[in-house]
Amino acid sequence: MADISPKLAAMLTRSDIRFDLLSLLPQGWRPYAALARLDRPIGTWLLLLPCWWGLALAGNLSPLPYLMFAIGAVAMRGAGCTINDLADVEFDRQVARTAQRPLPSGAVSKRQALVFLAAQMLVGLAVLVTFNLPTILWAFGSVAIIIAYPFMKRFTNWPQFVLGLAFNWGALLGWTASFGALHWPALALYAAGILWTLGYDTIYAHQDKDDDERIGVKSTALHFGSETKFWISGFYAATLLLLGLACWGAGVPAWASALALIGMGGHFLWQLVWLDIDNPDNCLTLFKSNRFAGGLFLLPLLIAGALA
Repeated sequence: MADISPKLAAMLTRSDIRFDLLSLLPQGWRPYAALARLDRPIGTWLLLLPCWWGLALAGNLSPLPYLMFAIGAVAMRGAGCTINDLADVEFDRQVARTAQRPLPSGAVSKRQALVFLAAQMLVGLAVLVTFNLPTILWAFGSVAIIIAYPFMKRFTNWPQFVLGLAFNWGALLGWTASFGALHWPALALYAAGILWTLGYDTIYAHQDKDDDERIGVKSTALHFGSETKFWISGFYAATLLLLGLACWGAGVPAWASALALIGMGGHFLWQLVWLDIDNPDNCLTLFKSNRFAGGLFLLPLLIAGALA
């Protein structure tokens, strides 16, 4: 497949320019910002969007929970990256793309990283206590998954599934923050998010497949190999089916559900048409574009809520 045009690639990645953001910070802060991936906001978006999906699916348009989830997503994504880098520091030294991260490069020590991790977790906790008790209790259920994820690539070909469990937990929290209890549409939304993550993170993993194979790290990219497009097509199709089920169960108007699913589905189709699993730049661009895919599903739900 031909490469994505340079103009389109720049449009899709312009909010992820590392140097510009880090250069605005004091010199001593930059390694910690890089450790938390503050210069690479795509991960924060992919963590935040399921939270906002849960709120929007519940018809909750109050600005405060959207803001609090945004702050929490920044803190918890940073904490997750710090945990990941502490666990993977020896692997990261052997992979070209990750060798210059703060821990493997020595810019931040393990002790400093642990202190920074504690600070980020405290910010997350401060955000969490602003929600109702069921949301607080459900949130603690994700901690074990967050800690376990970095080690999964050592034991299973499906670490992307565990990432999906962690990254989409916010779909449950957005719903419980609105209703104070968990109902089946939120579970359908959560399952859809897991399948979405299996798709986009398999694309992401194809960047490192040669290094991963060399050092013995497992991934769905290596597991699926040349059949990757077939598997991602299935994941994305199942994502749309479960999102449609969640919308139906939550009473989302038919027109809003249709717009949400057509928009996201069209974006999925575009990804599959352009995907070149042997081109790391192509994989990274398509991976980052998933913030638009998630936004295309979110926007019609917000509009429907505003019109209700």
